[in-house]
Amino acid sequence: MDVVHAIPGAEPSRTRFVARPWAMARRLVEAGRARMESLPFDYPPAVILAADLALLAITVAAVVQRHSYFPSLLPLLAMLTAFLPIPLFVIFGVKPHPVLLKACGLLSCALFLLQPVPADFAPFVLVIVAGEVAAIAPRGITIGFTVVAIAQLVAFDLAGNILWGADGQRLDGLPMYALGILLGMFVGVMLQYQRRFLYQERENQAIRAGQAADEERRRIAREVHDVIAHSLSITLLHLTAARRALQTDDDVTEAVDALVDAERLGRQAMADIRRTVGMLDQGKGQITPEPGAADLAELVGDFRRAGLTVDYTRTGDLTAVAGAVGHALYRIGQESLSNVAKHAPGTAATVRLDISAEAATLVVRNALPPGPLARRDGGMGVRGMRKRTELLGGSIIAGSAEDSWIVRAGFPLKTAPCPIVSGLLRPKPQEDM
Repeated sequence: MDVVHAIPGAEPSRTRFVARPWAMARRLVEAGRARMESLPFDYPPAVILAADLALLAITVAAVVQRHSYFPSLLPLLAMLTAFLPIPLFVIFGVKPHPVLLKACGLLSCALFLLQPVPADFAPFVLVIVAGEVAAIAPRGITIGFTVVAIAQLVAFDLAGNILWGADGQRLDGLPMYALGILLGMFVGVMLQYQRRFLYQERENQAIRAGQAADEERRRIAREVHDVIAHSLSITLLHLTAARRALQTDDDVTEAVDALVDAERLGRQAMADIRRTVGMLDQGKGQITPEPGAADLAELVGDFRRAGLTVDYTRTGDLTAVAGAVGHALYRIGQESLSNVAKHAPGTAATVRLDISAEAATLVVRNALPPGPLARRDGGMGVRGMRKRTELLGGSIIAGSAEDSWIVRAGFPLKTAPCPIVSGLLRPKPQEDM
């Protein structure tokens, strides 16, 4: 049996010999990818790579066509000149300026054409470079390069016999090459327009995102305002009832009941505020159900237990009211009753909800308190109700009529217009009540 003795350190050395070039190549690829992503042109790397591959195919074909000139190195020099912007950018960080691309493309094509061949591929270098320049350069530079590129081909075509004597040949297919350069220019111009439209769309998306954020903040502000106004109004009514029970009747039981109701409503308001603010961080599947038109009866009951005289009637089927419309009706009723408790606590109020196949109408009416109407500019009450109504395609009227304050809101349940606005009610302009 032969015994093979391994040479210590041979295998690790071979591994290092293979791994080091591979690691260097990986670092070069990563550096090139990072530099490509830092380009200010916003073109996908695949587009840039496709243009380079097309240029590689054309230059290789042009080099192969000139095999009869071997051992001349001029075709290889022309090929390297065409790709000179790539090592300058990857290694030294020189960005591919349109002037650099133009100079390299014109010089590469000229070096190829110094050794003419039939059906030459070399002029297609100018076609690719024309597209690259048009994709990143202003219009003047693009048109200038196109004119210079076509002029270069015309010059080589006319100077064929002069440069190479009687045996020289002219440039075959000059019109085709000129049209190819124009086509490359148009393709680059289309890419540049596409990039501009992309910038414009990004700006529009940023504007829409800002508007959506502002609208969401306003919506959250309306929700919090309605919840706080409702809870504070009823809580104050309960506290007033408890104070009067202790001051006048010395009825501790009635005062305790009023305080218990005030505590319950306060806790409920805190839960509503947490739920409303929590919607900012919740997904669609986590949002809890919003109060709707079916909860109006419970809302009226809270105000009744707080001491406010409210008469509630409803006609129609509640199932015909969608979630968004039902929530708006609830909030409008809540805000209206809160205003009654705040500005006319001693008056009775009536709440009527009428639901038909075409529309849902809510009317809240209360007698005006003695004295002039208080004017409160800058409030969110009526403005918030109006905003809710407009977002759902409805209409609202809030104002004084027939010695009463009336809030009338209607929402269409179908495509037909909402028939609630009439000439009988002429509201006075009010910001809040």
